[in-house]
Amino acid sequence: MSPDLDLPQHWKSFLEAVDKQLEIPVTLHCIGGFVVEAVHEKLRNTGDLDYISIHPRGAFRTLEEIAGQKSELARRHQLYLQIVGVADYPEDYEKRLRELDIGLKMLHLFVLDPYDLVLSKLTRNIGRDREDVKDIAQQHSLSFSIVSKRYEKEMKPWISNADRHHLTLYKLWKDFFPR
Repeated sequence: MSPDLDLPQHWKSFLEAVDKQLEIPVTLHCIGGFVVEAVHEKLRNTGDLDYISIHPRGAFRTLEEIAGQKSELARRHQLYLQIVGVADYPEDYEKRLRELDIGLKMLHLFVLDPYDLVLSKLTRNIGRDREDVKDIAQQHSLSFSIVSKRYEKEMKPWISNADRHHLTLYKLWKDFFPR
């Protein structure tokens, strides 16, 4: 199977090294700067691959030993894998995940679709998040109508500080979307 994504070399080397050490298949749902850099091809200086889900759950400790922040691979490659304990993202994101075909055998990386990735940045909303949202929205010609409907249906009912996030989305971010 040939890869459908040309990863930056530093990520490719690191992930291949992780893959070689895994004894069972491990699936990660990835978010954050790695996805922005690797999938959306934005120059981003991130040293971690954030994930919000791991399967099987029992693989967490093994993965942490192999590729966590204090691992030998992390020291050698200056990169690491990190589970995100607190993150907000659309409720049905799993239905829209895309697997990255990067030629690995044991490590399976899935990424949020562009709309879900954008919405995962809503609650933090720091400068680089806004730049990422703007770049991804323009790169993929994202529709504000779709992002707002997804927010209303899959996040607003349960998210804390909904009024603040509503203002961010409808006042600050709206102009980032070309359609």
